[in-house]
Amino acid sequence: MSTIETEFDIAPAIISADYLGARMMTVNILALDLGTQLGWSTRDANGRIRHGSVSFHAKRNDGPGQRWLRFTAHLSALKREVGEFHVCYYEDVKRHAGTQAAHAYGAFESHLQVFCDINRIRLEAVGVGQIKKSWTGNGAAKKESMIAEAHRRGFNPADDNAADSLAILHYGMAREIV
Repeated sequence: MSTIETEFDIAPAIISADYLGARMMTVNILALDLGTQLGWSTRDANGRIRHGSVSFHAKRNDGPGQRWLRFTAHLSALKREVGEFHVCYYEDVKRHAGTQAAHAYGAFESHLQVFCDINRIRLEAVGVGQIKKSWTGNGAAKKESMIAEAHRRGFNPADDNAADSLAILHYGMAREIV
């Protein structure tokens, strides 16, 4: 499992102090770009952001459920590092390039739902266009634009999946400010 991560003590580029005003978030957020190459981001109540990308491609000698077990183990590891998650935002994909992609997405979503139910984590699905629009201003932004926006905001994502997870996290952070 390859993971690339970047840490920030504060989220300077995602959400400014002016935007927050006197309000502070007290929730821990998990953001996921579901897929065989999973993009993930976390933000804890102290403002620390971590993100990365990890592969769940089936390995040569894997049994049929191994990548789902690795996915659940990855979620558990992220939860241990943060302490707990109050909410998980993820990309709600309605169209897929092919049957295999649709099946894989459904399996990831199913295992995520179970993980969140077991751990009492509120689950929020967000449309692809909403995520892109909130991140770049363009609901049809291409992968390159998503990565470029991550760089503009001070992040160095490993790939488009990590950039997408940062966009999902940004969307979730804006929604969680009360």
